[in-house]
Amino acid sequence: MKASQFLISTLKEAPADAEVISHKLMMRAGMIKKLGAGIYNYMPMGLRVIRKVEAIVREEMNRAGAVELCMPVVQPAELWQETGRFEKMGPELLRIKDRHMRDYVVQPTSEEVVTDIARQEIKSYKQLPKNLYQIQTKFRDERRPRFGLMRGREFIMKDAYSFDRDQESAKASYQVMAGAYRKIFDRFGLTYRAVAADSGAIGGDLSEEFQVIAATGEDAIVYCPQSDYAANMEKAEALAPAGTRAAATQALSKVATPGMATCEAVAELLKLPLANTVKSLVVATDTRDAQGEVLKTQVSLLLIRGDRSMNEVKVGKVAGLADFRFASLAEIEAHFGCEPGYLGPIGLKQPVRVVADREVALMADWVCGANEAGFHLSGVNWGRDLAEPDLVADLRNVVEGDLSPDGKGSLAIERGIEIGHVFYLGTKYSKAMDATFLDVNGKPQFMEMGCYGIGITRLPAAAIEQNHDARGIIWPDALAPFTVVLCPISPDRFPDVKAAAETLYAELLAAGVDVILDDRGERPGAMFADWELIGVPHRVNIGDRGLKEGVVEYQHRRDAAATAVPLAEISQLIQARLKV
Repeated sequence: MKASQFLISTLKEAPADAEVISHKLMMRAGMIKKLGAGIYNYMPMGLRVIRKVEAIVREEMNRAGAVELCMPVVQPAELWQETGRFEKMGPELLRIKDRHMRDYVVQPTSEEVVTDIARQEIKSYKQLPKNLYQIQTKFRDERRPRFGLMRGREFIMKDAYSFDRDQESAKASYQVMAGAYRKIFDRFGLTYRAVAADSGAIGGDLSEEFQVIAATGEDAIVYCPQSDYAANMEKAEALAPAGTRAAATQALSKVATPGMATCEAVAELLKLPLANTVKSLVVATDTRDAQGEVLKTQVSLLLIRGDRSMNEVKVGKVAGLADFRFASLAEIEAHFGCEPGYLGPIGLKQPVRVVADREVALMADWVCGANEAGFHLSGVNWGRDLAEPDLVADLRNVVEGDLSPDGKGSLAIERGIEIGHVFYLGTKYSKAMDATFLDVNGKPQFMEMGCYGIGITRLPAAAIEQNHDARGIIWPDALAPFTVVLCPISPDRFPDVKAAAETLYAELLAAGVDVILDDRGERPGAMFADWELIGVPHRVNIGDRGLKEGVVEYQHRRDAAATAVPLAEISQLIQARLKV
């Protein structure tokens, strides 16, 4: 490709609404153009990156035995109603009607459609296992789309779905996919971690996220430097403290804390460590009838150490707290007789279910709200001042230095960007949609499923977050829009420069190198700045002075300066570096 034939549209400044570095650099490099909130045109330079991502993903998926198909972006609502997700998924699911007022959805994922295909096509155990995948546009109506392609509303995803006859074979299919993902991300040349994860709204048991390590990542990744343990923050277990609860040493006392509605303020007033305080969080769960009317509401009090933060995913997995919500002010007043900020488990107006975090269950002489505005209780002890909690559970986010759940060291935390996720689903969807096959015994069995996603358009953004400098993007070879750029200096003034560039360009093309020749006639400074911003990893500068000495300049995007290389050797040097 020659630059004069291509569309290069770099910008000196990023748009004002670009927040993270990948968004800024993709806009400045002319890779994407905003069309609407969370919706972008993939410009030619960016599309080349996306196509390279797709090619590697497709190669490894095919190598792993998956079979490609393509499912519609617009899907009948009936399938989503079968699984209940049409109602449950919330506003992120874009629901639309056609001219006949029939309900449809714009797909955010395709479990329902692929399960419908499987129940029609797979009749016997002899047809299993099967793994079907697509690379297709998705849409999720994000409340606050941001960060460019990192959290857009429309995006491209690779989603695969495996079908097996039993749990053992389904988990074997899962491991094949997890292995394929490692090969994919290794080929991209990115630093990443595979971490244990929660399955979220899709559901399932066995689950891993693939996270690109980046300081700007939205996700916290928890790992143990002394072992292979790794999990995302939602999944990472906070172990109970070692030992037993200490004996009470303080009397229960009521202390005035006017205007002190936070644990931090109370601890400062009482000159106590924040770890001696306990925060009270009130949640509610509703039991509903078939019409959705509330039959009964259970109010629960969650007790967490004052210096810890609640993990909502963990709370949602506690027995009796699935689909919890935070209690209303009216519910809090009815049960505690007090406004938030001074709540506690002693002196309730109505009984609540008390769920204590593992740390709190072992605390002695702690401080909590007195259920009276402007007052707290100190010297609180289990068994003496209040009954033991109804339930003890892991409710909090882990922190750096916590013991690793595998017992092999302490936990560390770094930031990451999720680019892939693999799930073992079991029969969640096959049961809901009656997707069965006849097993060897002639009896119908529900198919065991797995699903596997990669964010095709998110991955380039994640790669940029990990690979950039003050001048622009630094692409790994496998992802670069062009792997090599040839920069002839003043070719219109020096025919030998133009001829040498054309000859080298033809030679590299013939060798299978993805090369672009910048024949635009730009000044050297502007030309170099463009390609440094775009991030092409290998650059060859061809100038009249160098050619008189028989050399050109080679510079990798990470190099501080160019290196003189004999013109006769530059093609072989590039091919050797690219392993062409």
